[in-house]
Amino acid sequence: MLFDFDLTLADSRAAVTDCVNHALRGLGLAEAAPAAIHRTIGLSLPRTLALLTGTESHPDTEAFQRSFAARADEVMVARTALFPEVPGVLARLRAAGVRSAVVSTKFRHRIEATLARDGLAHAFGAIVGGEDVTRHKPDPEGLHAALARLGEASHSAVYVGDHPVDAEAARRAGLRFIAVLTGASQRAEFAAHPVERFLETLAELPAQLASLSRPA
Repeated sequence: MLFDFDLTLADSRAAVTDCVNHALRGLGLAEAAPAAIHRTIGLSLPRTLALLTGTESHPDTEAFQRSFAARADEVMVARTALFPEVPGVLARLRAAGVRSAVVSTKFRHRIEATLARDGLAHAFGAIVGGEDVTRHKPDPEGLHAALARLGEASHSAVYVGDHPVDAEAARRAGLRFIAVLTGASQRAEFAAHPVERFLETLAELPAQLASLSRPA
């Protein structure tokens, strides 16, 4: 079972909004509405800037990324909270013999710091973050890397995420996909993607394990 991080396992909306608007202000640009920023969570920073400014290949992309990262060093972990159901869900997956990993555009060291703070430093067999790949979602590079570290094949794995970009990455990697509706994306936005099932929250996942099982 592979998981996205932001808005799948953790609520980072306040932190990401802070960092994005800090970076926009640094470029002399107007702040973006929180709701617009929330819809970009899970995308790469260049894509985020393009969507928020309406400018593809924005000339200040590198400066935006540097400013975002500097602010994130200050606030990201402190202002990110795991969803309350996550520890229990992970415990039930482990008890069922399910191996887990995280694949996210978020920097791995921030994910690791958040998990360590909450006593879950060893909850995942692999964590693949934004600094571990050269191509971000929807490219499947991160999913392939996590599967390789776990020693698993794509047909034996499921990716759980909150954004259509996660669904597209799963499709390209040959994984089944579960959409959890704890992010900004609605069911209709997944219409173009194969979705195994929808969950209102991650708390519903353990009850789905038996029906998700598939012979190797």
